Amino acid sequence: MTQHTLKQFDVELEEIRRGVLQMGGLVETQVARALEGLASGDLALLDAVTAGDKEVNLAQIKLDDECSRLIARRQPAATDLRFVLSAIKAVADLERIGDEAKKIAKAARRLHSADVPFTPRVGLSQSAQLVLEMLRTALDGFARADASHAQEIKLKDAEVDTQFKGTMRQLITYMMEDPRTITSSLETLFIAKSIERIGDHAMNVAEHVVYMVSGEDVRFENTQAVLGGKH
Repeated sequence: MTQHTLKQFDVELEEIRRGVLQMGGLVETQVARALEGLASGDLALLDAVTAGDKEVNLAQIKLDDECSRLIARRQPAATDLRFVLSAIKAVADLERIGDEAKKIAKAARRLHSADVPFTPRVGLSQSAQLVLEMLRTALDGFARADASHAQEIKLKDAEVDTQFKGTMRQLITYMMEDPRTITSSLETLFIAKSIERIGDHAMNVAEHVVYMVSGEDVRFENTQAVLGGKH
């Protein structure tokens, strides 16, 4: 961000940047705790994740309000406007990541509260670790206004997608072979899908950073390339 003659403008921009990062840290904690609760069966921890979603929602409302007021009062342009717009989009994706963490916590609670003891049939730890790495890297890029890791995040997102497809095939096989596993397999599939969606939203945050830094909109770039080739 550039330095402005009106120092209060810089203060307000910095408050937004700090708020996005604080919300990101909160969301990252929510995801990590949901996954920890899934692995350990700690119902109190899972309930804390569900309750903590309200804090995530309030953080988004607060940041949206700050961004709207700054646009109305300061009328930012160029780099500053891109920063504020990117912040608005990033917090929307962070809120959705919080929603996915809540879904994981609720599904994990159902699994661990069932009459039949929960026995994991597929491994989700690798994809879970990948999406947490993606989220941390994307937030670090936002903090530093550095888009250089966007391609790395994109490759990890593709890996998470591949792992999800493999997990889905495994779970379908278990359900077909033993109908008694259907309930737990479906809950596990919901969790795997939430992990995959967290990766998608982390990728979105990285794309917002690219726009913030360069002004280039890289969303749907494959679609844009196809449309660009038509005459």
